[in-house]
Amino acid sequence: MAAAMELSCWGEGWGLPSVHTESLVVLAYAKFSGAKLTIQPVDWTWKTLTGTVPALHCEGHTVTEPAQILNFLRKQRYNADYELSAKQGADTLAYIALLEEKLRPALLHTFWVDTENYTNLTRPWFASRCPFPLNFFIPGRQARVALSLILLTKGESPLHSITEVEAKVYNEAKECLNLLSHRLGTSPYFFGKMPGSLDAFVFGYIAPLLKASLPSGPLKQHLNQLTNLCQFCDAVLKTYFDDDAPGSPPVSQDASVDANLQKLTQLVNKESNLIEKMDDNLRSSPQHKPRAPPARPTTLSSQKNSTPA
Repeated sequence: MAAAMELSCWGEGWGLPSVHTESLVVLAYAKFSGAKLTIQPVDWTWKTLTGTVPALHCEGHTVTEPAQILNFLRKQRYNADYELSAKQGADTLAYIALLEEKLRPALLHTFWVDTENYTNLTRPWFASRCPFPLNFFIPGRQARVALSLILLTKGESPLHSITEVEAKVYNEAKECLNLLSHRLGTSPYFFGKMPGSLDAFVFGYIAPLLKASLPSGPLKQHLNQLTNLCQFCDAVLKTYFDDDAPGSPPVSQDASVDANLQKLTQLVNKESNLIEKMDDNLRSSPQHKPRAPPARPTTLSSQKNSTPA
């Protein structure tokens, strides 16, 4: 049996399995590759104040940062990029770097620096996950950290005012979204019929922007015009995260109506989640091929309304 793996990440909200971009990346990749994770939602407490999220725990080892966690999963033979060519692998790295450089600063600004969004959405959500008295100063500290990161990466000369920096950040983010939309085209995923690393990163970045109820959302308005990216995000949610399949955060206790559905879904998928014993020598052992979307009983799926991808 494979070693048990536990993922500490920010919990669900806004119709997503996590409101945190980096956590969403890891959750999506785990679904795509068939890795079975035990999810441990976290909040800001005195114990986790200096911790890094997401964090993967396995056999006494802890791995942080999405790229490192994905590499760790690949070493355990959970490789969603198994069928990519060398060129597709290089393109994947290039687009991920583009997301980090062009889209991430705009997301930080949208959720943590934009006054209207921060006051009405971001701060209330995160403050509700912090015990007293952390709820009074932790969100504000995160907002200051976000602004510092934006100015550090985008505030070079001759951009001296915050208004000029903001304009540059959003222009670059829109260009990034346009490039992603063009690359995706009419395909369900970025490379072939199965999702991979790039799909996980794109989903993690655009899903909070698409699903959060942002009072101020110029970047969200632009994303809504790129219908193929919106459909891509909805398709990933519907295919891999509906019914709380294994690997997504647990439902709340008051959702008793869905309890039986969750248990039955887990039983249906249990057989497909059996994993061979880990082999440290990757070159001499085959890789796990990406797992197909979890099957669901016809009688159950017919009871739910489905939205075309």
